[in-house]
Amino acid sequence: MRIILITTIYMLLMSCSSTKTLTVSQIESDKVAIKSAMSQQEVDWNNGDIEAFMESYWKSADLSFIGSRGPTYGWDQTKANYKRGYPSKEAMGSLHFDIIKLDPISHDAYYMIGKFTLTRKNDMPSGHFTLLWRKIDGKWLIASDHTSSS
Repeated sequence: MRIILITTIYMLLMSCSSTKTLTVSQIESDKVAIKSAMSQQEVDWNNGDIEAFMESYWKSADLSFIGSRGPTYGWDQTKANYKRGYPSKEAMGSLHFDIIKLDPISHDAYYMIGKFTLTRKNDMPSGHFTLLWRKIDGKWLIASDHTSSS
């Protein structure tokens, strides 16, 4: 009964927000792809590879990132900020994501709420994030990131 209710809610959301109807199968497939991208980001970060970590972000001047210093626009500036804020593997620590919510907005957009935890030698910063994922040229990419530390 719960699955029927959830499926009905998804279908109602899709009919309001998109002219293209998503099937339950497509939603599950999209979620697997997005969660896989998040897992790869963890691996890349934990390897100290900001370049690879940034591959999940939209390479566009329209990318937005909102952090403690306010909004940043553009892939290049976002990458530069990551490199400045995390200049070494030690500063990067070990990253772990917990996905709290992942919902479709339309056939090519998903909204995610999650928590991050960085484990480093002397501290363990954490916080929450909201991500707007967009399917661009057949690939799920982060188009907007709002991250705040606890």
